[in-house]
Amino acid sequence: MTDPHVVCPHCSAVNRIPASRMGAGKCGKCGVALFPGKSIELTDENFNRQISRNDLPVLVDFWATWCGPCRMMAPVFEQIAAQKQNVLRVGKLETEQSPQTSARFGIRSIPTLILFKGGREVARASGAMSLADLTRWLQQQGVH
Repeated sequence: MTDPHVVCPHCSAVNRIPASRMGAGKCGKCGVALFPGKSIELTDENFNRQISRNDLPVLVDFWATWCGPCRMMAPVFEQIAAQKQNVLRVGKLETEQSPQTSARFGIRSIPTLILFKGGREVARASGAMSLADLTRWLQQQGVH
């Protein structure tokens, strides 16, 4: 991979990171760590830039605060964010606070996970998963 573009989780500035430094580095605009080891908050306002300008695949968890399975899956999602930060961007979009994006992707049940590559949806899964199941699903999608 040539030097990929990584979107800052804080200010959404696009940064070019040398492939040898994946998993490290700070945003050239705001100075925040580009690889925080946790999921990033996605909204109607920052969603398109985070999805379309990241050269890394982006896994999005569409969830809601009142959803029991969503809350059960939250720790698993954070583990994936920490484990795969060098190869995968992980974001959470709260469906009730970002209704435009939720409607755009036809979210009917939650949690729903969508994997994006190159700005396009490549895979979707609904329902809570264990860490082993989510890891296996990502591997099936070519994220190792």
